[in-house]
Amino acid sequence: MADFIKVTDLNRLAKQVLAQCDPLNDVIVCGEISGFVRHYKSGHIYFTLKDENAGVKAVMFRSQARLLPFEPQNGMQVLVYGHATIYERDGSFQLYADYMRPFGAGAAQMAFDALRKKLEAEGLFAPERKRPLPAVPRCIGVVTSKTGAAWQDVQNVIARRWPGVQLLLAPVNVQGVEAERSIVAGIRALDNDPRPELILVTRGGGSKEDLWIFNSERIARAAAACRKPLVSAVGHEIDTTILDYVADLRAPTPSAAAELCVPDRREMQRKIFILQQNIQNNIQNRCRVCYNKVESLSTGQAMQRTRQAVQRRAQSLAAVSDAVQAQSRRRITTAQAQLQSAAALAASLNPYGVLARGYTVASVGGAVTPVEHLAPGQTVTLRGDKAEADCTVLTVRKPERNATL
Repeated sequence: MADFIKVTDLNRLAKQVLAQCDPLNDVIVCGEISGFVRHYKSGHIYFTLKDENAGVKAVMFRSQARLLPFEPQNGMQVLVYGHATIYERDGSFQLYADYMRPFGAGAAQMAFDALRKKLEAEGLFAPERKRPLPAVPRCIGVVTSKTGAAWQDVQNVIARRWPGVQLLLAPVNVQGVEAERSIVAGIRALDNDPRPELILVTRGGGSKEDLWIFNSERIARAAAACRKPLVSAVGHEIDTTILDYVADLRAPTPSAAAELCVPDRREMQRKIFILQQNIQNNIQNRCRVCYNKVESLSTGQAMQRTRQAVQRRAQSLAAVSDAVQAQSRRRITTAQAQLQSAAALAASLNPYGVLARGYTVASVGGAVTPVEHLAPGQTVTLRGDKAEADCTVLTVRKPERNATL
């Protein structure tokens, strides 16, 4: 009896053989989507890729499916990048997709229209969601490639129009497999940064395939969730992406976006000059009106009554002033008389004045003796300032206070 193998071994052997076939390990397949299913739990998508003569089962796992820049639909012509092999459990030949994009103008437009209708139905394009840009921003966040021409255009235009603003770059890939994730991360990073007051998402011109990444649903939702005003400037004026519909403002080119984000300093200087002139003219006009009003009032009855009232008060003030001056003079005269009387009294009490009239000193035995110490019958010598004489004391009277001898 001939040797045999199990079904499992057969499928495994077939898988090993296919794995050694290099063309099947890196293949690009063009076909139409049929039987599209997205598993609600795992997030994997399953579909059949077919042409007019054949079909092949295909699967794309969640990690790759969530990066798709569009929503696949039945009947859509696509290019699928991946590898083909056998699924051992079922022994079915199928295509494992790593990446997928619409193929042909019809398919691309179909994907674009489907996503646009979906987001529009959710209100992401509603005019009431659009926010105004800050009039004079201090910092602008820019999501673009650091080596692209768009970044250079934005810097040049802003440096010319409003050089005081700060530019904060979030460098991203603007095309390729990693572009979607990179752009979403850049928008979120600038939205969480407190410095930028608005965000500009931009890239230069290119083919529709190059700009297709900006039709991504994930980028559109990241822009819609942004808390800061967002400006979209992708490609040239004729190019329109889903991001343009979601953004608060759409600019036709990167240079035009830079002009819309900041004021023109020359225009601002002109406006300030006009304001200065208007203020000066307004002040002059007001002064002229006030002067004319005063002139008209000066000849009127109101001005006459005011002048008469001022004159009456001036006369009253003059009378009060004369009374004050007269009272002051009287007080000065009285004070001078009192001062002279006090001076005369002080002069009369001056002891040097008494001595100037002459003096007498009594002495006994050559010693000066106070009068109260003398006794009647005692012989004393009286000496004055000019002569002296001996005499006998008859009576003694003690001198009174302030009396002179």
